[in-house]
Amino acid sequence: MTSTSTEPSKASSGVGKVVASAFAGTAMEWYDYFVYGTASALVFGKLFFAEGDPAVATLLSLLTFAAGFVARPLGALIFGQIGDRLGRRTATVGSIFLMGIATGIIGLLPGYATAGILAPLCLVLLRLCQGVSAGGEWSGAMTLVLEHTPKAKQGFMSAIPQMGSPAATLLSTGVLSIVSLMPDDLFFSWGWRIPFLLAFPFLGIGLYLRSRVEESPEFKKLQANEEIVKVPVASAIRHTGGRMILGGMAALLGGSGFFMITTFGVGYGVDQIGYERQEMLNATLWGALAQFIVCLIGGRLADRFGAWKIVAAGGIITMILAFPIFALIDSGNVGLMTLGIIMGMASLTIPYGPIGAMMSGLFPAKYRYSAMAVSYNVFGLVGGFLPVLSQTLLIGADMKSWGVALLLIAVALATTVGAIGAGSSIVRRRRAAEDAEERELELAKSV
Repeated sequence: MTSTSTEPSKASSGVGKVVASAFAGTAMEWYDYFVYGTASALVFGKLFFAEGDPAVATLLSLLTFAAGFVARPLGALIFGQIGDRLGRRTATVGSIFLMGIATGIIGLLPGYATAGILAPLCLVLLRLCQGVSAGGEWSGAMTLVLEHTPKAKQGFMSAIPQMGSPAATLLSTGVLSIVSLMPDDLFFSWGWRIPFLLAFPFLGIGLYLRSRVEESPEFKKLQANEEIVKVPVASAIRHTGGRMILGGMAALLGGSGFFMITTFGVGYGVDQIGYERQEMLNATLWGALAQFIVCLIGGRLADRFGAWKIVAAGGIITMILAFPIFALIDSGNVGLMTLGIIMGMASLTIPYGPIGAMMSGLFPAKYRYSAMAVSYNVFGLVGGFLPVLSQTLLIGADMKSWGVALLLIAVALATTVGAIGAGSSIVRRRRAAEDAEERELELAKSV
């Protein structure tokens, strides 16, 4: 499935600049998100909740991580409305600002020992702000890129902003790895705050880069033709509700299953298997490097074979590898565990790279931002609870990982079904009809 973006020469000449800015902005955005995810597994359970059972404290900490996903659909509605009515660029600048401010303030919060119940309450509030921001970020950056990009290159170009995710993993895990070298008393007193406080200078860089991005040529055309939709999300649901469900299912594995391997996997490896914190973080770094390669390959294959086919293939491969991944983590051997983390992160990235190209092609430009944002983030709400569900299954299975592997298979199956549905002949015919209607309307207005 390819997007229906037009290819004006002026926009094409600036594609590289737009893609580079989207990559940098997305990396900054997901740095903030990922550093919270890793800290929720390693730090917050100890510092922001009352002392008690460590497994329960970890579960409560992961629930604050999930709270951000609860807020993502709200962010999708807010920034989708802004993006489809005021412009994609305006929405993406707003989303990155909110994320940076919320993340930086987390680094200033007092712990439970100092502030009592206010500590976790403030943590949850800021996490909700992160969620609202993330609800508009991905769809906005992806829409901007794909509406500037020629059709023949959309699979590859859409994969480049996705590389912001492994870049953010490298950056956030790298910073946490450095501060983790501190003695525990220093790390838990102030060292953990450093990765969050870095969000302030990163915000400045992100805002500068986003401010240099040109508005989408397709949005400018919508404005010129007076085709701006008053309530885009309502129109999207009314006309493309089924496609929104398929797109959200297809995005589930790459967008949310990732946290089963990182957020849950890191805490599981340290607390249950007995790996050192640094060993798990190092494994995540190697996994992020593998993601770069897989993203690029997936993007190239999407241009050649079709994005939906690569997304479906990624789901199938992940289903096959689910049990081997956790068996390697369970081995107790650092080398095998690292291989398992790499396999897990790489397999999840197969559908993640081309998902933007696939989803953008499902929706007309006049409500594309809203449709992508709501679709991606409503299903992302389910994904936000995957670490919590994983921890719950682990406790229920007497700390054995087979239940978590089954959960990963279920998520991968949903992605496979969604991608196949999105690539069906029924959907392709409907999109062709919508494109024809838009061309006829544009022609009528030009006469």
